[in-house]
Amino acid sequence: MNLFLQKAGAKQQKTGFVPTMGALHPGHISLVETAKQRGHLVICSIFVNPTQFNDAKDFQNYPITIESDIDQLEKAGCDVLFLPSVSEMYPNGLASKTHYELGYLETVLEGKYRPGHFQGVCQVVHRLLGIIPADFLYLGQKDFQQCMVIKKMIGLQGLKTTIVICPTLREPDGLAMSSRNMRLDEKARTRAVEISSTLNYIKTSLQPGDLSILKSNAIKKLNDAGFKTDYVEIADAETLALKDHWDGKTKLVALCAAFLGDVRLIDNMLL
Repeated sequence: MNLFLQKAGAKQQKTGFVPTMGALHPGHISLVETAKQRGHLVICSIFVNPTQFNDAKDFQNYPITIESDIDQLEKAGCDVLFLPSVSEMYPNGLASKTHYELGYLETVLEGKYRPGHFQGVCQVVHRLLGIIPADFLYLGQKDFQQCMVIKKMIGLQGLKTTIVICPTLREPDGLAMSSRNMRLDEKARTRAVEISSTLNYIKTSLQPGDLSILKSNAIKKLNDAGFKTDYVEIADAETLALKDHWDGKTKLVALCAAFLGDVRLIDNMLL
């Protein structure tokens, strides 16, 4: 791979990197296609990273569809697939000697409900970027907070990679595309659309002033639909500071996370 990338560098071709954990869907493929359309040499990684799972069962149940993944990447024109083992990524064990000072971002939303998760995300992306000389890193907006975390890590480490955030792709009924959707049975899949419906409810109901009733109503909508809700929040889209009051001007994002059975789904929507 290094020789291949050296030849690309000699041609002054920029590299676009799409990190994934596999179980690819059109949302992932759209990142590859966007990088390809921009003329980049496209590198995709598939690695289910154990250090970002704070629930061992979630790690064990993560869907593996490698043959389908490779087929999709070939059809999308991906140039390089990096498919490392755990021992290759973590030759000295899973413990990290680096603590990433993420500050506020690690204390709210996913940081609050999945302690240690973002340290694991930073750990693996930092290692991947040490192996793959990426000029551009392509990420999906569905993982809104994670995008902010990775951007901060890149700044902390002084890396020269530029982040490109692409819009969330959705199913025809509005459900955000996610590898975890594969774990939903037919009944749960039908109910799952209530997440995007709830975010749309927030967007259409938003008014300047107090936001507490709007958030409470949104949580009730999810719980009534059979979800076990971790959070529904409205935050500053630039800083992720949680908002209980809106001045009518600040750019906002609504974010939620909730369980359907043992499958945890997340989504967000710019307001």
